[in-house]
Amino acid sequence: MSRNSLYFVIALLAIIVVAGGAYVIYQQDQQPELKIKVDGDGITVNGNG
Repeated sequence: MSRNSLYFVIALLAIIVVAGGAYVIYQQDQQPELKIKVDGDGITVNGNG
């Protein structure tokens, strides 16, 4: 394997790792979230889903 091929493989693996991390973060941000707040004004329920 030539040196250029080795650099290409390393760069490709780095791109895959970065893209995979970005995808995981994106998926975590898309999960529904439910917030329940209980205070003197009563109960408040807020959700983004």
